[in-house]
Amino acid sequence: MELLSNRRDIMKNKKSGMNRREFLTGSAKLTATGLLFGLGASKLVKAGSTSIPNSTIPAVTLNNGVLMPRLGFGTNTLNGELGIRSVYDAISVGYRLIDTAHIYGNEEAVGAGIKKSGIDRKELFITSKLWVDDSGFEQTKKAFKTSIDKLGTDYLDLYLIHRPRGDVKGTWLAMEELYKEGRIKAIGLSNFEPHQLEELNSYASISPAINQIETHVFFQEKVQYPYLKDSVTQIEAWSPFAAGRNNIFSDPTLAEIGNKYNKSIAQVCLRWHFQRKVVAIPRSSQKAHMIENLEIFDFELSDQDMNTIVSLDLNKTQFPEWG
Repeated sequence: MELLSNRRDIMKNKKSGMNRREFLTGSAKLTATGLLFGLGASKLVKAGSTSIPNSTIPAVTLNNGVLMPRLGFGTNTLNGELGIRSVYDAISVGYRLIDTAHIYGNEEAVGAGIKKSGIDRKELFITSKLWVDDSGFEQTKKAFKTSIDKLGTDYLDLYLIHRPRGDVKGTWLAMEELYKEGRIKAIGLSNFEPHQLEELNSYASISPAINQIETHVFFQEKVQYPYLKDSVTQIEAWSPFAAGRNNIFSDPTLAEIGNKYNKSIAQVCLRWHFQRKVVAIPRSSQKAHMIENLEIFDFELSDQDMNTIVSLDLNKTQFPEWG
């Protein structure tokens, strides 16, 4: 759900960290020497890390053994030809996790972008989400079929209940059945609070693999983050940059940290998520930004930097309109 158009192309001063023009110049040099996503990338991942086939992006093992990339590509608002091109570009630069949803209205565009890429379906991790209007046992099955038909695939890697509304129990039981049939590799939730997750677990035979929620430097989820970290449900951030709100891309604290590593604010934010073991799905329609967002595996934030970022927490949503 990222609105990356809010990023500043040029930082206000030299202390603001690496600007996009400097980044692109450096990336061009790396690409020319084959280091951006090739052999050099393998050095950026610590020993013991796992990745999906033909990808340099580290993966997390979900509670059912399925591998999921820890950095993916969000598609909200990327519709029509823009959506097709953006998904195609994202795959071309190395993304393998592609996240969409029925309510985004772009599953057909996402599917067309995937088809255009020519990539083997098995190399991708495709997520979609069921909207509230389609909750309930039978409706969920129909909505799932509609989604995979639009995406041009016969299965999903991850299917989520988008919001904790409507007939959640009926929906979950239908998703469990689809999972057992092999039509979904993993099932999970989005925007569920701990008590709602606990209620679902009271009748579920399969524990949710994912809870995709709002979390970023301005809303670090002091309750939900430790709760999910200690559970079998992996946390995923649907808006790792807070959609550019609260002037995140000109924040002086993040800029100062970025300057230490010659990295942009966006890269600092994504690295922060990565070190917190949170899956992130930034969105962009610009290929240069897509590349930039992948360049987070060649540095590590110090404990001091991580603690400094804690001070940015406002402990409240930046999307009050979602209610």
